[in-house]
Amino acid sequence: MANKLVVAPAPHVQTTQSTNVIMRDVIIALLPALAVSTVVFGLNVLLVTALSVACCVLFEYLIQRFLVQGPVTVGNLSAVVTGVLLAFNLPATIPWWIVVIGAFVAIAIGKMTFGGLGKNPFNPALVGRVFLLIAYPVQMTTFPMPVSGSFDALSGATPLAVVKHGAAGPDVLGVQELLLGNMPGSMGEVAALALLCGFVYLLWRRVITWHIPVTVLVTMALFAFVVALCRGGEPTLLWQLPLFHVLAGGALLGSIFMATDYATSPMTVKGGVIFAVGIGVITMLIRLWGAYPEGMSFAILIMNAVVPLINKYVKPARFGVK
Repeated sequence: MANKLVVAPAPHVQTTQSTNVIMRDVIIALLPALAVSTVVFGLNVLLVTALSVACCVLFEYLIQRFLVQGPVTVGNLSAVVTGVLLAFNLPATIPWWIVVIGAFVAIAIGKMTFGGLGKNPFNPALVGRVFLLIAYPVQMTTFPMPVSGSFDALSGATPLAVVKHGAAGPDVLGVQELLLGNMPGSMGEVAALALLCGFVYLLWRRVITWHIPVTVLVTMALFAFVVALCRGGEPTLLWQLPLFHVLAGGALLGSIFMATDYATSPMTVKGGVIFAVGIGVITMLIRLWGAYPEGMSFAILIMNAVVPLINKYVKPARFGVK
């Protein structure tokens, strides 16, 4: 009688999902925002995105081929996702050579230095974005005006910058404009409705769960509500300020597509909630009282560094233990 007991290493529960499938779904989820951004800012959006993706793929291939000298894994599409996300954090009119530098920092320093996909403690696209923001602040904060529409009140500044410097209130743009994205900003910050469509798609495909994005956005909204309450509690401000901070800037892009990165987020749902609350609080602290009008990138990177500590103290129950 043949032995039916088979000894094999984990994992024992398998799924049809693979790295390629997951990355493909993320790219598909980003396409609506790419389309809206192209309509708002013109063909420069496609050129910047294509250059960013090409450079990320090329740098990863060269590093694996000639430095690491291991298997080349650019076919898993992770470098493509990094390239798109990096582009979404850039102005559409940014010089091409800055895009190349950002792609190199994202891949070479943010990803391959730690061993490649799954081993990086920080989100590579955000590493590239923050480096560029510090190294080239003028180019990174010079935003083009939309191809169509009149926004004299903004004068090329993002809504977050206008509100932060007191030039206007949180009603500087209506909800419709914040959702449709016809305003100055980074390529991925101007299409809230398109990003929400991508969020729904990722939920449907079970690539991510709702816990981290929703917790980040709810934390930001509650923080803004308390601030508005402390500032006098005007009825309109109590809902305008929370809604503004959720829809404006990189809140949706960061919470949906970068805070949920498998390699840089906690392993448990409870840990993910703690992680997300930290992102929401830090983002609002920087937005309201920091030097920069936007704080999502810094908040995610800071909480990325806390993930090992969260994983250490927030662990899933052991198999067989109630």
